[in-house]
Amino acid sequence: MRIDYDPAEMTRNEFYKLLTAVVVPRPIAWVSTTSADGTHNLAPHSFFSVASVTPPVVQFSSVGRKDTLRNIEATGQFVVSLAPEECFAQINDTGTEFPYGVSEFEAVGIDSEPSLRVKPLRVAASPVALECEVHTTVGIGDATVVFGRVVHAVVSQDVLVDGHPDIAQLKPLSRLGKEEWATVGGIREISRIRYADWRGPAGGRQDR
Repeated sequence: MRIDYDPAEMTRNEFYKLLTAVVVPRPIAWVSTTSADGTHNLAPHSFFSVASVTPPVVQFSSVGRKDTLRNIEATGQFVVSLAPEECFAQINDTGTEFPYGVSEFEAVGIDSEPSLRVKPLRVAASPVALECEVHTTVGIGDATVVFGRVVHAVVSQDVLVDGHPDIAQLKPLSRLGKEEWATVGGIREISRIRYADWRGPAGGRQDR
């Protein structure tokens, strides 16, 4: 038995809770920006993904008119830092609705480091940072999707295994529904099957 949900008959918050409970896990973009007057902002955004590889573009959604979006519209730059387990409490703290003009780096006590290609700061404790320039923004309902072209990436050598970022070393956090967060947990691997090697569905193959 399935339960039907009609978004037209539900409030915005009711359907928001449903969507964020079933579209899981969601990686967290820990986005740093700089205002026109030089104040450094930092906030987590869990509607985040890769939009394109050539050119390299990442995307995240700002739900409502948050400081992150205001700064991006003013300066055209931002940095996405990976949200690692060790920064769990700090990441949550930066989601606090501080008044505009307050730096989360200072209020929360987060160490920063300068970026190479853009003005917004990088989170010093994060093993990965993607420095971005705005590609475009698209307004959809009560949200704005921000597409950023990655102009520089930096990865800590401590999380590299054979020259490649290793998930067990990155230890990224993700968002679930309600007030729930998740760590990576168990990891499974399986190779994608080329059509030339196709031998039928997994359920009927002898190797499964």
